Amino acid sequence: MAVAIITLFVGSIWAQKPIGPGTGNLRLREAMDYDGDKKADLTIFRPGDSNWYIAKSGGGVIVQNWGIPNDDTPTPGDYDGDGKGDISVYRDSAGMWFTILSKTGTVSVVNWGISGDEPVARDYDGDGITDYAVVRRSGGAMTWFVLKSSGGVDVVQWGLSTDFAVPGDYDGDGKFDYAVQRPGAGQNDQAYYFVLKHDGSTIFFPWGISTDLAVPGDYDGDGKTDFAVVRGGATPNDPLTWFIFQSSTQTVRVVNWGLTGDDLLTQNDYDGDGITDIAVWRNSSGTFFIIPSSNPSAVSVVWWGTNGDFPVAAYDTH
Repeated sequence: MAVAIITLFVGSIWAQKPIGPGTGNLRLREAMDYDGDKKADLTIFRPGDSNWYIAKSGGGVIVQNWGIPNDDTPTPGDYDGDGKGDISVYRDSAGMWFTILSKTGTVSVVNWGISGDEPVARDYDGDGITDYAVVRRSGGAMTWFVLKSSGGVDVVQWGLSTDFAVPGDYDGDGKFDYAVQRPGAGQNDQAYYFVLKHDGSTIFFPWGISTDLAVPGDYDGDGKTDFAVVRGGATPNDPLTWFIFQSSTQTVRVVNWGLTGDDLLTQNDYDGDGITDIAVWRNSSGTFFIIPSSNPSAVSVVWWGTNGDFPVAAYDTH
């Protein structure tokens, strides 16, 4: 699979704790880092046996039975603030979260949400701990319900019921912002991002078209979530195209990576350099294909999983 990278100039537009500016995006890596070596681990959930299969980047394998097929959604995160990912699911039928806390090995059961809500657990208060959160679509609007680990509850109406939730740290303040991607009226019409920052200001950014998938991540390592989408081809097995607006340089990176109709998007930081790597998981072969940002020419191809599995890292694709 060839890699094509194109950089275009566009006109100017607008770790670990202690938590500081630009660290918000590291929470996504910690959500998938089950051995604490600051690298996302390759993780799949198998509906057939309800097992999580984790290939730890530091060596070894974790096999954990957790979740109910067709009801539970994998919701990885660092819910206890120890810098390691916790195995977690959201059960739609009950509106409940079931989490194995890595710090103590105990199970946390939290009732937060109702059937039909979408889980969007992220670190919205910037304390280094994943907050339980859902979005609820009702009456044409999208409302965010966040149970903050630092205390209190945020209820924020942001977005329309037809929008896609794309939370991210778009301003690099260490807190995840409320954000949505809004498709246009037609399949090839312009799509837009609407971001509500914690200081009350907003970002409006046109990016992608209606049928693109949003793949938030910090692809340039400046501590800010970049606006990024993936566009499928016209027919199965056509190349997928990634369009990334790099916030540090305000340039566009275009990368052909993955196959239409077969691959799921699994971007994360697999090499531990603090930069999101472009990655896919191929369903037909159960294989990860990763472009490590630290050495893009050294593509990583790893068999992990089988047809019908779900790569947990795809939870951050919308």
